[in-house]
Amino acid sequence: MDIIPYLPTFQAILNLISATLIGCGYFFIRNKNKSAHRTCMTSALIVSSFFLVSYFYYHWSVGNVPFAGQGLIRPVYFSILFSHILLALSMLALIPVTVILAIKGNTRTHKRFARVTFPIWFYVSVTGVIIYLLVFHFYPAQ
Repeated sequence: MDIIPYLPTFQAILNLISATLIGCGYFFIRNKNKSAHRTCMTSALIVSSFFLVSYFYYHWSVGNVPFAGQGLIRPVYFSILFSHILLALSMLALIPVTVILAIKGNTRTHKRFARVTFPIWFYVSVTGVIIYLLVFHFYPAQ
């Protein structure tokens, strides 16, 4: 069975799960539930890691996927895509640093990094779903 055609949908689901877990983790830490926060953020890290492996495998196998939308949606799409890619690249450093600080118990610095990491990670997860919908459902290549 060839899994390649199913990977974009799988990746969008992983992004949606990740965004949900990140949002719940934020809710829990704001309500001082450190255990639930840790569980959500660890789960988000695992889900995002599966996404990353799947993403690289898909694009290694398929290459670039063209965007077929025309008109005003093109600059909108490419603006979202550009910000998504730049911020996703920053996650490759921000997430590990934030996690390591938490593991080491450096709460003060962890909080400072998390205030930056959280909104970017959430944005990247949500825009990943939006990009998927635009490319594969709203404006698919013919």
